[in-house]
Amino acid sequence: MTGALDGLKVLDVSQVAAVPMTARFLADFGAEVIHVEHPTRGDSMRALQGMITDTIPGLATDIEYIWHNYNRNKKGLALDLSHEAGRKIIYQLVEKADVFLSNLRPFELEKFGVGYDTLSGLNERLIYGNLTGYGKLGDDKNVPAYDGTAYYARAGISYRMTAPGMPPAGGIGAFGDNAAGLALYSGVMTALYARERTGIGQEINVSLFQTGLYQLSFELSGTLATRKDYLEELFLAHPEWEPGIDRRETARNPMALPYKTKDGRWFLLAALQSDNYWAKLCRAIERDDLEQDPRFRSAEDRTENCADLFHLLEETFMSKTLVEWKAVMTELPFAPYQNYHEVIADSQARANGFFAPLEHPTQGPIEVVANPINLSKTPATTRTPAPDLGQHTTEILIECGYTREDIEELTRRGTVA
Repeated sequence: MTGALDGLKVLDVSQVAAVPMTARFLADFGAEVIHVEHPTRGDSMRALQGMITDTIPGLATDIEYIWHNYNRNKKGLALDLSHEAGRKIIYQLVEKADVFLSNLRPFELEKFGVGYDTLSGLNERLIYGNLTGYGKLGDDKNVPAYDGTAYYARAGISYRMTAPGMPPAGGIGAFGDNAAGLALYSGVMTALYARERTGIGQEINVSLFQTGLYQLSFELSGTLATRKDYLEELFLAHPEWEPGIDRRETARNPMALPYKTKDGRWFLLAALQSDNYWAKLCRAIERDDLEQDPRFRSAEDRTENCADLFHLLEETFMSKTLVEWKAVMTELPFAPYQNYHEVIADSQARANGFFAPLEHPTQGPIEVVANPINLSKTPATTRTPAPDLGQHTTEILIECGYTREDIEELTRRGTVA
């Protein structure tokens, strides 16, 4: 059976969930997808299932269900981009590829010589898809991110899910990654369609942060229109809602928890690969003495002494305001829990054009949540407001060959309006 995308060649230089999901969609429809991994470390997704089954023993199985879910229908290539010879191989593949996909941050794309300008110079028909945490522009474009920080915390989804008086709510594994991966897939397909007409490829940029805003657009549009916090108004309408219970003390990784600051704000520290970030965290909180503390030296040690570390971090983070912590946590997966007012004023959101102006014929100029897929040569535009009920029925039916008498009859029968 012929696949819809048979003959399409895709180079997938990514890890974990979001971009691999995009590439998997392409592979599922018949594209030849080469998934590139580091030759010794591999894709970090390979180790994720073991981490999960350590905390949820009932899910233990020899079937690598997470790995297969995100990478089925692919070919595997182990290659080190830091080697010149490795980059040469990538360049050779790019010359014959239709699509290049990556979740490398802007500075990494430059570092490894796989930026859009470089690769499109090798192949002008190349569709180049990049997924970041916070967008390709702005001060935070190179900040490390997970869907827990960029999608749940900063975009306001955790804020939406949290009951009054409770620590910020967590999320579902790869929930934001999956949504962003699907957004990138739709961008790839749109760009491929445009290439059919122009013969030229283009760059696609999608971010976890903007995908989160897009997912909240039903409610954020209300905040944008009224400048009132949708969730605050909702809780005012339901004073009977009660808070739950704080269970952070028993968390296995105290470096992946919400914490409260001196000024009563909350942020998420999401150092899921805690060994990679332990030294950076110690420096950020000015506790270099903790780095070699035998209680916390490794991820296993920190798990064994999780309550001690939790209380230590909890007390430390209460010593400064959120603004003060933001200034020193730039090398860590860190994000403030933002309410909707803060989300729509966020400098990263504004720098990357996550909200768009729209002229309404009766209500005047308003703002709306922008399309989360950013194409470099054929960008999305915001042109007209949503139509009134049946506003274009007659126009459309006439274009289909119906007469005005036909339309009147259809209207009388309730078929159209």
